[in-house]
Amino acid sequence: MLENVAARDADPLGGRAAPDIARILGRSEIRTGLESSAGYLRGRRILVTGAGGYIGSELCRQLSRWAPERLLLLDRNETALHLAVSSIQDNAQARSSVLLADIRDTRALVRLFRDQRPDIVFHAAALKWVPMLEEFPGEALKTNVFGTQAVLQAALTADVEFLVNISTDKAVDPVGVLGYSKRIAEGLTAAAAIEVGRPYVSVRFGNVLGCQGAFLDVFARQIAEGRPLTVTHPEATRYLMTVEEAVELVIQSAVMGSVGHALVLDMGEQVRILDLAQRLIGLSGSELSIQYVGLRPGEKVTEALIGASETVVRHVHPKIMEVPVPPLNSRECLDLDAWGEDSGIVDAMRRLCSDMAVDRAMGHAGSQPV
Repeated sequence: MLENVAARDADPLGGRAAPDIARILGRSEIRTGLESSAGYLRGRRILVTGAGGYIGSELCRQLSRWAPERLLLLDRNETALHLAVSSIQDNAQARSSVLLADIRDTRALVRLFRDQRPDIVFHAAALKWVPMLEEFPGEALKTNVFGTQAVLQAALTADVEFLVNISTDKAVDPVGVLGYSKRIAEGLTAAAAIEVGRPYVSVRFGNVLGCQGAFLDVFARQIAEGRPLTVTHPEATRYLMTVEEAVELVIQSAVMGSVGHALVLDMGEQVRILDLAQRLIGLSGSELSIQYVGLRPGEKVTEALIGASETVVRHVHPKIMEVPVPPLNSRECLDLDAWGEDSGIVDAMRRLCSDMAVDRAMGHAGSQPV
């Protein structure tokens, strides 16, 4: 779901002074040297889908500093879109345009891309909340799969030069609806890249700190209200990153990635959520307890950035890895019925991801034409 851009500066301690990010992450913030590679943005027409979301709006703010010829903000949420464009209007280097549209509307999207002629597309629009998508898998399929398919079709029609599909570590050896849908989206992106021979790439990363409704935000509210902090599992771990790290990775991916590949930020060791909760309690000066609530459907105890049968083919940067993605053309998605029974939708997505894993294990990833 789309987050309100106004939440981007949320205080992790619910109103108290925000702590040093290194004390939360247990590591220093990773800087990938964006200044040395972002020159390709100047004078270009850049379109961002999901521009009203937490990552999408921050992406627009960062992109606006690089003097694009025009920055096109696309979202279906008019309030979030209004807030996002308002946050960059004072930047004299960027001329922006608002595009109120739904990526699930293929005809409208193709028409918009033809009219606007973007050179570069950052695809940030997605549904992402694990428990909700487990309950409504058809909506995940419509947005994360068919929506991505529509964005890619529109990009091909408009002769887009660079495209970055924002993915997630949930797509690595997926076990739930979010992971299945995003893994399929990675495959579709790889197939489109191979079709046109251009760097249409996916970029994977873990949980982004500060995102409204995510566990850090939940912890902040629980601390502010003096309630116990809820942790799913005592050994649950996640890769964590700041929104600045995420956006740097996304922007650089357009020129660093190869055809049919995904890029992954090396974020070091995963953070144990229990340790994070304990740190925040300590920083707050309170003596709150921790309650274990159990893993929800579609959740893992621990995540991974690289799949069990995936191989890093190169480091495009000391902190950025590249892995091949098995291409998946749109015809292979014909059995996916977003309007069918929920169990059938999940089974079909699971089978498709399993087929991709077989292709990957056989070494076909990123090497076959569509």
